[in-house]
Amino acid sequence: MPKKSSDQGELFAADTSHQPLAHKMRPASLDDYIGQEHILAKGKMLRRAIEADMIPSVILYGTPGSGKTSLARIIATTTKSRFIEINATDASVSDIRKNAEDAKEALKMGAKTTLFIDEIHRFNKGQQDALLPHVENGTLRLIGATTQNPYFAINGPLVSRSQIYQLQPLEPHHIKTLLERALERHLTKVTAESTALDLLVARSDGDARRALNALELAAKTTEPLPGTGGKVHITDADAAESIQSKTILYDQNGDAHYDTTSAFCKSLRGSDPNAALYWMAKMLEAGEEPRYIARRLVIHAAEDVGMADPSAILTATAAQSAVETIGLPEAKIPLAMAVIHICLAPKSNSACAGIAAATRAVKEYPLLEVPPAMRDTHYASAGELGNGVGYKFPHDFYQGFVKQNYLPADAPDELKNLYRPSGIGKELILWERLKALRGDPE
Repeated sequence: MPKKSSDQGELFAADTSHQPLAHKMRPASLDDYIGQEHILAKGKMLRRAIEADMIPSVILYGTPGSGKTSLARIIATTTKSRFIEINATDASVSDIRKNAEDAKEALKMGAKTTLFIDEIHRFNKGQQDALLPHVENGTLRLIGATTQNPYFAINGPLVSRSQIYQLQPLEPHHIKTLLERALERHLTKVTAESTALDLLVARSDGDARRALNALELAAKTTEPLPGTGGKVHITDADAAESIQSKTILYDQNGDAHYDTTSAFCKSLRGSDPNAALYWMAKMLEAGEEPRYIARRLVIHAAEDVGMADPSAILTATAAQSAVETIGLPEAKIPLAMAVIHICLAPKSNSACAGIAAATRAVKEYPLLEVPPAMRDTHYASAGELGNGVGYKFPHDFYQGFVKQNYLPADAPDELKNLYRPSGIGKELILWERLKALRGDPE
């Protein structure tokens, strides 16, 4: 290991292995495993299956650093099976077949084989199809690890033959415990401010590997305290330097994109400007296309605010225009204005419900003929066909309104009530006007 000084060379005397700290901190047993209590606490089905050596093929789905590989290795050692580990990025169909043949031979000797495939979502259809029969007949017990939603990223037949377990990002207290254990077990000449550990916890965002790598970097690069025999003390500044800024996990076509978008949209609809601003900031900081966010704002201004505050869509389209004309970072401000306007505006989905009802009517009812009075009269012979006969020009009447049938007189009643005002915000005024125009009784 590279030495910074004669004192620094003794820093890792407790463990002189070349392996990185994150690898050395891998748990050896379920009792040593931190986190994922929702599936591994005592009495939970997965833990019981592991301890009883009755584990089926499983797919572990979770964010980086949540413990997928560590759990796979614990399963293999606890269940006393042969453990083969491959990565889907460099494994081939021939590798799968060879491992399956070896597993068949081992099975004759009474030994089960666990095949751990990291990043299994990177297997193409042919590779997954080659794996399927060996999983199906029990030759190989599969443990797949993926950061992608397996229901979208992995073939259905393989998913149906496996149990899916979702691993959550580690909680802050989990990460803090891991860092403290690392100091006790491996970094025996290193101490750290509690606030420095808290900073590493906060910036790791539930990724144990990221937190441990940062702690190791801080330990290796911080000057030993003079006259202490090589002891190192990590300050807040040392911790901040070792982990720099947060890395925002955000896949443009995966769960992070769709889940964050969903939270953003529901916050807009639910009138929570704080949540909506946060989710938008996360998307923008992660590199989301601002045009995508602007489109969502225009949609929600129409769909969820609608006629209760028709000016909301003007704010949203202005923000959309700002994205096109001035770009980031300045366009964040009009985007934020649109978010706040939409959140705080009264809500009505009457326009959305109205067009949906009209569309259903077109599809479900016999198509209506245009009444003669409403037909086109721009050509010379239109009158001979009766087109426009009986039409009353509204501007010829008081306040520009006159009652007449714009639908056929025998149109179903449902078609005469497609628009149902909410009576909220500015739409309350529109509702009163509609009732007056129709002559509804008070």
